[in-house]
Formats: sequence, structure tokens, C-alpha cells
Amino acid sequence: HIPYRENKNLTGTARYASVNTHLGIEQSRRDDLEAVGYVLMYFNRGSLPWQGLKANSKKEKYEKIMEKKMSTPIEVLCKHFPSEFVTYLNYCRSLRFEDRPDYAYLRRLLKDLFFREGYQYDFVFDWTILNYQGQNAKREDDQAGDAAGA
Repeated sequence: HIPYRENKNLTGTARYASVNTHLGIEQSRRDDLEAVGYVLMYFNRGSLPWQGLKANSKKEKYEKIMEKKMSTPIEVLCKHFPSEFVTYLNYCRSLRFEDRPDYAYLRRLLKDLFFREGYQYDFVFDWTILNYQGQNAKREDDQAGDAAGA
């Protein structure tokens, strides 16, 4: 495991950075997982409460983002979404710097949600379907153009 350090500059995208990263603490596995949690909530919500904050400098903006992140309860951030997201983020924030996360627990948490919501592992992804539909539409346009030009 990497050594613990403080007074680090923020590395990564402030929108998704963990609270500890904003506080200048060296990033570890817990911070990666917290960042993934913010990405998931961004996908769910379409935005995060600390987006669009105005500031006179990058430093001031990062401070405002940190303050908003720290003052937004996880329950509020995850409101109207399955409780597993609250559980996930609370778990991430409870980890200490050197802790090895229980990845099996987190996978099980999200996998159980996946099945409870009625999804199945069919290896067909949204982007696969969209790509297929786009290719079919192009093929139909090409065929219509060929027929019109004949």
C-alpha cells in the first residue's frame, strides 16, 4: 500500500473526487471507490449538487465544491434512488486510508440491486443496441438512396 501523506494537490476531476482528496490527503483505494460512487450518482441524477458553482479561481472553486460535498448528506445525494447507493457511499467514507475494501461485499450489494430491479446478465449493453440501431438506420438510408438513384 502507498504511504500516507497530507498537503497533496487535488488530482483528478474535482466533481468526482473524494472528500479526503479535497482535504489534501493522499488518495487510496477508498477514494477510488468514493469517486465511483459519485460517478454512479451522476449517471442516476444527471448532475451533482456541487456542479456549476461559480468562483474567481480554481482554488476557490475546489473549496466550494469540497464545502458543498461535505455539507450534502449522502441520504440527500441519493434521495429517490435505491438505498444501496447510500450504503455504498457510507461504506466508502467509513474506510480508513490503509483499509482494504471488501470488494466482494460491494459487488454483492450492487449485484443484488441489479437482479432485484429485474435486470439479467445477457451481455447486451445499451451502447450495443444503439450502435446496432444506428447501423440499421444508415443501411436503410443507403438503400433508399440507391433506390432513388436507380
